Amino acid sequence: MNLRLLGLLILLPVLMKAQHISYSEPEQDDTHKTDFEIIGRVSGNILVFKNNRTANAISVYNTDMKLIQRVDLSFLPDKYVNVDFIQYPDFFYLLCEYQRKNIVHLAVFKMDGLAQKMGEPVDLDTTQVNGSNNGKIYTNIVSEDKQHLMALKINTKNPKAYTFTTFLYNKSLELQDRHRLTMPVQDHADLFTNFELDDEGQLVFTRFARIGSGDYLTHVAFVTKGPQADTFAIRDIGAGDRILDDVKLKVDNYNNRYLITAFFYKQRRGNIEGLYTVVWDKASDSKYKEAVTIFNDDLRALAKSSESSVKMAFNDYFIKRLVVKKDGGYLIISEVEFTTTRGTPFNRSDYMWGPMTPIDYYSPYYNPYSPYNRYGTGTINRYDAENIMVLSFDKNSNMEWSNVIPKSQFEDDEGSNQISYQTMNTGGELHFLYNQFEKRTQLLMDQSITADGKINRLPTFHNLDKGYTFMPRIGKQVSGNQIVIPCLYRNYLCFAKIDF
Repeated sequence: MNLRLLGLLILLPVLMKAQHISYSEPEQDDTHKTDFEIIGRVSGNILVFKNNRTANAISVYNTDMKLIQRVDLSFLPDKYVNVDFIQYPDFFYLLCEYQRKNIVHLAVFKMDGLAQKMGEPVDLDTTQVNGSNNGKIYTNIVSEDKQHLMALKINTKNPKAYTFTTFLYNKSLELQDRHRLTMPVQDHADLFTNFELDDEGQLVFTRFARIGSGDYLTHVAFVTKGPQADTFAIRDIGAGDRILDDVKLKVDNYNNRYLITAFFYKQRRGNIEGLYTVVWDKASDSKYKEAVTIFNDDLRALAKSSESSVKMAFNDYFIKRLVVKKDGGYLIISEVEFTTTRGTPFNRSDYMWGPMTPIDYYSPYYNPYSPYNRYGTGTINRYDAENIMVLSFDKNSNMEWSNVIPKSQFEDDEGSNQISYQTMNTGGELHFLYNQFEKRTQLLMDQSITADGKINRLPTFHNLDKGYTFMPRIGKQVSGNQIVIPCLYRNYLCFAKIDF
């Protein structure tokens, strides 16, 4: 065997592991001000929705991110309230909420992998409103297996009792269930978040009230509605005297359970003490496990960022993602976020909730990819995003391991998406992609964490061309080994597909 062939064989495993980046060419109409959403992979093509004021289009890219065609969506209203997308292997749904006169419509269009309409649009629902409605009415929820879709609206006109209307559809948009349900509330004090749909079509969400100025939660409840149920099942999660922070909920379809978790305090204005978690079993309709994890000094020292003490180590952490495992265990991923301001000081409740204005209808929609614009109303100089903490628990909610991905990022632009991170799940590892300055150059970094908590800092990406500024936080995984990340090139919007 000659030396050249031997050298190629030695390099083969390295080459097989290398990531490759394919860039799209910037399009003339797309700048840093373009609104967009990565729809995903449909019939082998990568589809991206783009909005420039009243012009709407879908760019269709091939596997090398070469533009196949740009399809103008002239059938969409010039002014719409919201669009959502549900992507399948060979088609996708475009859901559009818009208003004509005093009627708000929720319409759905079925489209193929070349962004062409497949049949006529279907009106899922209409709502009469008084005057112009500036906010969303409908929340669109899809199950993890995408076999169930729900449209939800909440009428808040009666301050003592809200009216929920739910429409449950199957994958073919055949109506499976429609109900109007009333829930007593405490004079607009109750809030609802974490709306999820499990793979059997059951709606789940959390309800709570805020204490005082709103930085702490009380009366936290877990709410469900089965596919044919005409009432809500409401259960207090039983946090006792613990004061909870932002509550997160995740459906575990593998094990037929629901995971509910939050940081907690012992007293108002105190430090975060630990993590409160409830695992709810759907079959028995009861708590499978309740766990309280106290953060000890070793964990606090590991989590501490450059701006915190050991005692206050978790005060700037926010839970970002819950990842369930097939064996019943789970990961809780949180990140340090804080601001430096000259106006109103940063307030944790400003970050999580923002201003609440009672209206006749409201949508409790939360978009994890929204810009960093929830930090209150003061003049803000700088947004910071630092360490990522990963906590792993077994099926009995015992902590298995913990680790930190260290990083330090800041941005002065309120609408920027260049800081924070995005995850890429390749099965055996969970990758964390984020920007980091090294030798005055901003690079896209990749650190992965294995099932046993080992962190691997991977080499710099191949084909990392100069001049591209990545926005990994709003990237989207489009297959088992591919992720699409938006980026800017000379102030023009383009997209990078990374193959792992």
